[in-house]
Amino acid sequence: MKRSRGLRSGSRYKLSRRARERGLSPITRTLEQFGVGERVNIVIDPSVQRGHPHHRFHGLTGNVTGMQGKAYVVLANEGNAVKQLIIRPEHLRRAR
Repeated sequence: MKRSRGLRSGSRYKLSRRARERGLSPITRTLEQFGVGERVNIVIDPSVQRGHPHHRFHGLTGNVTGMQGKAYVVLANEGNAVKQLIIRPEHLRRAR
C-alpha cells in the first residue's frame, strides 16, 4: 500500500505538546489582533488544526501584510524565496 503523505506527516514531535501543556489554548490567543507591517513568529498550536501553515514554517518570522477573513496574510522567507502564508492568529505570536 502506498504511504500516506498528508499535511501533518513527518511532524510527530514538532506538533506534539508536553504533558502539562495539553488541552485547549487560552481564548486570548484566538482574539489577538495584529497590525499591517508587524513582525510575527509562526508557532503552530497543535490543538487547533484549522488555519495553520505547513510545519516547515514552524519557528520562522514573517511580516503581516493584511487580512483574509479571520486569518492574516504573512510574508515569510524560505531559503531565497518569499512565501505568502494565510495563518489564523492562534498560530502567530508577536516578535520581540
